[in-house]
Amino acid sequence: MVNSIQLEPRQHCRGTVTLPGSKSIANRALLMAALCQTPVTLHNLLVSDDTSRMREALNALGVSFEDDKLTTRVHGLGGHWNKSASDLYLGNAGTAMRPLIAVLAATLKSEHQAVVLKGDARMHERPVKHLVDALQPQSAGVNYLGETGFPPLEMTSGLKSGHFEIDGSVSSQFISALLMALPLLPGNSTLTLKGNVVSRPYIELTLQMLADFGISIKECSPQRYAITGGQCYQSPGEYWVEGDASAASYWMAAALLGKGPVEIIGVGKNSIQGDKRFAEVIEAMGASVSYHKNSITVSGTGSVQGIDQDFNDIPDAAMTVAPLALFANKPTTIRNVANWRVKETDRLHAMATELRKLGATVDEGEDFLRIEPLKHWQHAAIDTYDDHRMAMCFSLVAFSSVGVTINDPGCCAKTYPDYFSEFSRLCHS
Repeated sequence: MVNSIQLEPRQHCRGTVTLPGSKSIANRALLMAALCQTPVTLHNLLVSDDTSRMREALNALGVSFEDDKLTTRVHGLGGHWNKSASDLYLGNAGTAMRPLIAVLAATLKSEHQAVVLKGDARMHERPVKHLVDALQPQSAGVNYLGETGFPPLEMTSGLKSGHFEIDGSVSSQFISALLMALPLLPGNSTLTLKGNVVSRPYIELTLQMLADFGISIKECSPQRYAITGGQCYQSPGEYWVEGDASAASYWMAAALLGKGPVEIIGVGKNSIQGDKRFAEVIEAMGASVSYHKNSITVSGTGSVQGIDQDFNDIPDAAMTVAPLALFANKPTTIRNVANWRVKETDRLHAMATELRKLGATVDEGEDFLRIEPLKHWQHAAIDTYDDHRMAMCFSLVAFSSVGVTINDPGCCAKTYPDYFSEFSRLCHS
């Protein structure tokens, strides 16, 4: 394992890059395919730590997989798990933990089929209380095995259909989890969202994917859904996993700083991922963007415009704005990203801490960062907090006059194992 990587100063970024499959889509697709009764062939499936954790969990429940170079064939069980897996270890994969809580609550058949969901130390600090609070009034068999509100959890049977309410202000994954699980219950249900719903495009992504897998959900209003019970997931036969739109943000930013052009293959004008909106952000910061069916091309002049925007809908991609702000012509404010604090690390505090190592002036609020442009760069070794996005974001500092050192670059294995080799291929002096 490489403990750090030193990136010498870069001036140019140009070429073509093919994105890895989206983690959000990949883990949803794996679970939805596992809930089908006939096989599903997944194309462009991301191979990463998070998807490995989901696959291992599903395999422990009896789901089988056939892999070749380009595809994965999933042999699902329609929610009738045929192995009594006692412990499922999910690492720090929120896209595995959250939906499995809801789906297992809906599908476990007896109190004797108890399953423990656990993860690494950071996962046991990531809240699941709002999701559990939505399930328990409907008789879900969910018991905390450690601190209340956090994994590990013991799951048993008992969830009943009915009226569900959930606070949507912490994580859209809780809402997506319920939308995936409630159609499997025998009776009809309603789901009401409370509070200021974060990352709403991820909910839209889930609804689109559910439709692709034969599940029908009626959106009565942006805060309320009607869900018919007794539905069965239907195999689409073949399913294509889009490239990761969050990962596309790093190449868009590099193209702005390094002038481009960079063609980013895997996300296009019809992408179902909300993070494709980052293309509009990068335009506002000074880039030129052109959209194609399955790709986006970005160029820049090297100059960066400071911005002040609300990023509640795309918090993951918004992280990429922070290092860009150091190059800007005026201060930048990243607003309404309180949920950064409950991600792989407390991203608000971590981002502010590492930016200051470079000499930056940063105002860290409860749900915002205000970042001053940097005139006098300091070379720094950036700590990444076992957070893939911290590592990839700070690679952009290589476009400064002093370069940057990234500690623990291997944490990118969570979603983008080849990121730094691709960075070296496309970005040069």
